[in-house]
Amino acid sequence: MAEKKSKLSPLMQQYFQIKSQYDDAVLFFRVGDFYEMFFEDAKRASRELDLVLTGKDCSGDERAPMCGVPFHSADNYIAKLVSRGYKVAVCEQTEDPTSAKGLVRREVTRLLTLVRLSRAVCSKIE
Repeated sequence: MAEKKSKLSPLMQQYFQIKSQYDDAVLFFRVGDFYEMFFEDAKRASRELDLVLTGKDCSGDERAPMCGVPFHSADNYIAKLVSRGYKVAVCEQTEDPTSAKGLVRREVTRLLTLVRLSRAVCSKIE
C-alpha cells in the first residue's frame, strides 16, 4: 500500500494520514463547501444516508469511491449516522484556503458517538 499511497494526490495523502488516526469512525473530510467521505466510509454513508456514490480521481490507478454532503446540512447527516451506532470524526480546514501555501491544513475537531451526541442534546434541554 505504501507504493500505492505515494502515487496519490497530496489531498488524498492527507486524507489517509488523518483517517489512520480515526480508523473506527466515518470521516467527514472538509473540502471547500462540502464534507466528503471516501472508500469504505463513502460506501457505508451512501448506503445509510441514501447518498449517491460517485468517484474521485486521486492520482491512483483507480477512482476512489466518494460521496459528500454540503457543510451547512452536515449535522443532520452526522446525527443519522450516530443514531445508527456509527462513530463520526469531523475533519475541518483549520486555515484559510486563500492564504494557505500548498495544501490546506486540516484536523479532526469533533468526534461524535451516541453518548456524546446524547449529552449535547440533553445539555440543551436542561
